[in-house]
This record gives sequence, C-alpha cells and structure tokens, in this order.
Amino acid sequence: MRYLPIDNNLFVQNRQRLTALLKPKSLAVVNANDIMPTNADGTMVFRQNNDLFYLTGVDQEETRLVLFPEHPDPKFREVLFLRETSELIEIWEGHKLTKAEAEAVTGIPQKQIYWTSQFEQIFGQMIFEAESVYLNTNEHTRADVAVQTRDARYIDTFRQQYPLHHLERLAPLMHHLRAIKHPQEIALLQTAIDITDTMFRRLLGFIKPGVWEYEIEAEMMHEFIRNRSRGAAYTPIIASGANACVLHYIDNSAQCQAGDVILLDIGAEYANYNADMTRSVPVSGRFTDRQRAVYNAVLRVLNEAKQMLRPGNLWDEYHREVGSVMESELIGLGLLDRTAVANQNPDAPLYKKYFMHGTSHFLGLDVHDVGNKYRRMEPGMVFTVEPGIYIREENLGIRLENNVVITESGNTDLMANIPIEANAIEELMNAGKN
Repeated sequence: MRYLPIDNNLFVQNRQRLTALLKPKSLAVVNANDIMPTNADGTMVFRQNNDLFYLTGVDQEETRLVLFPEHPDPKFREVLFLRETSELIEIWEGHKLTKAEAEAVTGIPQKQIYWTSQFEQIFGQMIFEAESVYLNTNEHTRADVAVQTRDARYIDTFRQQYPLHHLERLAPLMHHLRAIKHPQEIALLQTAIDITDTMFRRLLGFIKPGVWEYEIEAEMMHEFIRNRSRGAAYTPIIASGANACVLHYIDNSAQCQAGDVILLDIGAEYANYNADMTRSVPVSGRFTDRQRAVYNAVLRVLNEAKQMLRPGNLWDEYHREVGSVMESELIGLGLLDRTAVANQNPDAPLYKKYFMHGTSHFLGLDVHDVGNKYRRMEPGMVFTVEPGIYIREENLGIRLENNVVITESGNTDLMANIPIEANAIEELMNAGKN
C-alpha cells in the first residue's frame, strides 16, 4: 500500500469494541468486497469493505474475519482468512500478505490465521457453538445497491447451510462504533486533509482563464498521488460558471472563462480515510462585488453552522437552524422576500430554491460515512459543513466545505489551515503576479 503502516492497536481495539456489543454465544462474519468487473477481462480498482478494514486493517481481496469471543477454544475467538498466494499470483498480480505480515497488520496471532480455501473446514468447528450469527449488509440510508454483493451472497449461502441458526444484523453495531472516531483515525483523516491542503494551494497558482476543468483535475491527481494518496476520495467536481449550479457535475470538460467562479469539490483519500473539501475561487483571480457578496454570505453560514456542531445537538434540529441562517443571508442578497419567507410553508422553505442540499454528513472511511442522525452528537464524531448558494439565473454557484470533529466543548475544524477567506484566496491566486 502507498500509505504508511498503521499501528495495529487501532484494529485490536476496534475488534474489542465490537465484541463487547455482541449478544452472548454469538459470532460475527465480515467479508471483503468483491473485485468488480468492467468489460472483457478488465476489473475496477479494488476498494476494501470498510467494516473489514476497520476491524483488521487488511486491504486485500478474498479476506474474511470471524469473531466469536465466547468460543471455548481461545484460538477460535478471532480468526482471519486470507487469500493464499502462489508463484503464478506473484508473477501476475504481485505480493499478497503472508500470515506473519497479516499478524503485524491486524494483531491477530499467526496460529489464528488461515487461507480462505480453509474457511468451510475451520468455520465448521466454530459455528455449532454459536446461537446467533451476525452478518453484514449495506444499511446506509443513501445506498442504492443494484449489484449483489459478497455479503448478500454469503447470507444466502449461510441460510442454506445453517438454517436453524438465528441471524442478527451487524450493520447497526458497526454504524454505532464507526460514528465515533478515535485519535488514530482522526490522525489519518488529518493526513488526508493535509494532502488536500497542499493540492488546493497548488491549484490556486494554476487556475486562470482558458484552462480546462480536466487540466485542473490532472493537477489535483498529481498532488494527491505524489503524497501517498490512492487518489481522490470521490469523483471530483470541478465546475466553472454555470456548471457550479449542477450539484453532482463530474464531466469536468469545460474551459474556464474570465469572470467566472469555479467550484472545486475535491478531497484526498489516505489509508481508506477521506477528506471532503469544497472551495469556490474566481477564475480571473479576483471576485466581482456580487460574487464576493454571495461568497461571504456562504462563509457566514458555514461559520454559524460550525458553532452549532456540538455535543448534545440533533441532526434535524441542526439543519433547521442552519436553514434559518441561510434565509437571512438570501434575504440580504435580494434573492428572497422577507414577507414571503414569513408566510412560507414550513415544510417547503423558500431557501431550498437556492440551497437545496443538506449542510452536513458523517465523514470517515466512507465519504458519506455511516452514522445515525437520530443519535445526539458526541465527541469524536466527524462532520462536513458545506452550505452553498446556487443562482442559476446568474450562472453562479458557490459552496464552501470544511471537516470538523466534535469535541467535549464544541468542535475542532480539521481544515482550519486551508485558505477560505475571500481575501486569502485572491492573495494566493495573485502571488507573484505583477
């Protein structure tokens, strides 16, 4: 892997945290993701199942983890299954983890590590001591799973082989655990954010009238990869002019025009952890008065929203408060009428015409990380803060986004060092120019 080794205490502790939540006489099975096909004999780049990575640190296909904390035989309380390598695999695909290397990565002793081909044999020695079995599914509220996953296939297989065992859902436990980031995780997120910072400063010296959005994307990727990142945490949005009013614009194919603002929603991935940053910058290096007014309105909403991210707050209440702040800013910009806002349908607020998406989401191993919006905010939770104003009739879209971690007394902005004030953006874009 490109990233530096991670202290396996993180994964040891994560497994301990999970097993403490399991019902008595239960085991849990966690599968790696599939390698997904493209066309002919092509495949997509492998991306590990985040729950498996969270529990093991193994970044390799055909891996399985079985946890059974109450098994009578200690060697069956944590069992890892790895893809067995061969000379042919080494020649065509490269190195795969040895058992000794897997022990170093995971903290699971070698005597409890087997090859994936041995799964049925070893699992058969474990399963009949269990009363309940936790299996995994994708229960993200925004998931749209059109392809059957390895987890889904295994649920079908398990039901056929062991029809009398009681199945439990692993996902709610993983969502509960992963919502709270521990210091090592915050450090990995900070590394992804620091790489994003370096990249953004590079772009500020590159963007000018006439460059193409895809050229900016190329500069971004260069900086990511040279800093041990696998690349972008998500498909980058590099949207100049009217393109910035398309929330999920990913073509990145237009030429940047003088006088436009370009919206950059771009973040680095590092060790499977993700940064998620948005900045809006003037293509010509200076904001117009109108652009600056809208920009500063969005920045004020972001700063107000950050103050609301604190322990004890609830997701829906937070978003309603941010909506009220945005209403005031849109009235100040002449985009909404104060009387119309006072008489609006509270279930269809008028600000949604110009700010139609949410302000925050969980962040971590997933860009839209797992978590429960009905759970009150707690120290260790990491959220994005990303208000925006999109004025289609003016071909102007501005969004700003930082990443914050909830603390005992409020929150810490993990992106505090990344330029965001309009004057700072202009100064960096014009540094060295006559």
